[in-house]
Amino acid sequence: MPDSLLKVEPIVSLDEHRFQSLMQAHHYLGALPKIGNTIWYVAAREDSWLALLSFSAPALKCSARDKWIGWDLRHQYDRLNMIANNSRFLILPECHHKNLASQILSQCKRRIDRDWQKRFGHPLLLLETFVDPKRYHGTVYRASNWILVGSTKGYRRTREGYSARTQSSKLVFVQPLQRNARQELSRPLLNNRYQTGRRKMKLTAHQMRSLYDYFKEIDDPRRAQGKKHQLPTVLAMAAAAILCGMRGYKDIAIWAQSLGSKARSRFKCRYRNGVYEIPSRSVIRNVLTGVNPEQLDRALNIWNVQHVAVDESLAIDGKTMCNAIDDKGRQTHIMSAIGHESGHCYTQKKSALFR
Repeated sequence: MPDSLLKVEPIVSLDEHRFQSLMQAHHYLGALPKIGNTIWYVAAREDSWLALLSFSAPALKCSARDKWIGWDLRHQYDRLNMIANNSRFLILPECHHKNLASQILSQCKRRIDRDWQKRFGHPLLLLETFVDPKRYHGTVYRASNWILVGSTKGYRRTREGYSARTQSSKLVFVQPLQRNARQELSRPLLNNRYQTGRRKMKLTAHQMRSLYDYFKEIDDPRRAQGKKHQLPTVLAMAAAAILCGMRGYKDIAIWAQSLGSKARSRFKCRYRNGVYEIPSRSVIRNVLTGVNPEQLDRALNIWNVQHVAVDESLAIDGKTMCNAIDDKGRQTHIMSAIGHESGHCYTQKKSALFR
């Protein structure tokens, strides 16, 4: 089929039901609901659908991919939004034409960054996909110049985190959307073009557990009657959510709701009927608006010094003090070294000799 007759375009809302029905009927994994940022595509010739694709949020952890990129945990968590996962690719029955799959992947590669920016407001740098070697060899992806970077370990995502037992591993393929994608994703300081304006960090299990202890001495502004959740638990979850990029009471509550059983236990959530209960949005709002701000600020600063003050990179900032003139008529300049992770100022240098 000539490439000029093939068009790959995002699915419009009126066709979403048809898309999901076909995917459920013909893909061996069935249909997949929209998870995070997701775009569904249809490849068609005139009005005839030939293939369906889904690009969605990437895997949170994939050692083969992460090793190939070369980023560390801190970089990974804040930059996953620049990766999209080709979570479904279905050539419809009786539409298996020569080179069709390669043409579709090629068109997707050319347009997905533009579509992603238009819909979600930020660019993409890398595509990934997982192939079951028991069913396929990844021939289509190999022919389209996707890079085989290794295999998964076989663990599967569950509500509690990851499965205890390994299952069949998958082949991991990646497709850079520009030549320096790998370097951009792993560089110490992210290029301004790819910054989304929201700094995030990844909390370890130890950091989650430690937050509770630092809020123990804060006075509880609530009445004792009807109090279900401990004050340190509510404050620890709110602080952790903000550190992970959440803003506002609604975002904090949604973040808390998404936590698995292990994470909830680290915050010492109330355990009842076999479930760790989390505070509601109204509880979080009432606590944060009623708590003593000086006590909260003091506790957070102590926690920050103990757990987050290890900086892997420094930012150098220089300023000119317009009205500060020395006895020789020269303006005073100040240069500071700031910890990129902690925001801690390590040193300042004042001089009138900077150029």
